Amino acid sequence: MWSSPLFWIVFAIALFWALGAYNRLMRLRSAVVQSFGSFDAHMVRLMALLGEFHASCAVQRDGAMPPPADQEIAALQGATTQLSASLAVARARPLRADAMAALAAARDVLHASWPGALRKAQEAAAAAQPASAPLAAQAAEGPVAVATTATPGEEEGEEGAAPLAEVPPALFWPVRWNDHIQQNEQAIAVFNDAVVQYNEAIAQFPANLLAWAFGFKAARGL
Repeated sequence: MWSSPLFWIVFAIALFWALGAYNRLMRLRSAVVQSFGSFDAHMVRLMALLGEFHASCAVQRDGAMPPPADQEIAALQGATTQLSASLAVARARPLRADAMAALAAARDVLHASWPGALRKAQEAAAAAQPASAPLAAQAAEGPVAVATTATPGEEEGEEGAAPLAEVPPALFWPVRWNDHIQQNEQAIAVFNDAVVQYNEAIAQFPANLLAWAFGFKAARGL
């Protein structure tokens, strides 16, 4: 059998297929990691926005304006801390399903905490500046119908893009939050697509044999 030309032909075909399949799995896994890196960058910017928001609330406590309700602000701060910790774990292990599950749960908690904290902060600002109360109430009710701020990726001078200086104070935080969330959703869609392609590849026969042999495990989307 060892001297049979047919055996060596089959062996060579199987070897080249295995190398090609392994390289494809590695490329797909690398795509998952790279797409998570893009999402991670957007989340870091969102965390910076939340840091600015918390600093603004601290200024309200120290200034003449009445402080917003501590319960809602504390809930948002706790959600921010939880998200930061979950993001750090997921950053180190983006292919771990449990790390992605924890990050998704922390992100949901943050989204649930934001409206209440924003509303209380706006109510505190409106109490100190009654003239801005109607606009603050409009912003707290839901999405705002104003021109969004220009992002770093947009060209300068583009029509329809309003600088931050033109955004009313009561709409400043909702506009920036909505802008960040939109960018995050786009990054999540890219990451989830990469996860789907990777999971489908390691589940197909006979590539799943290579996945089992080399320890490729299914990833989890957000």
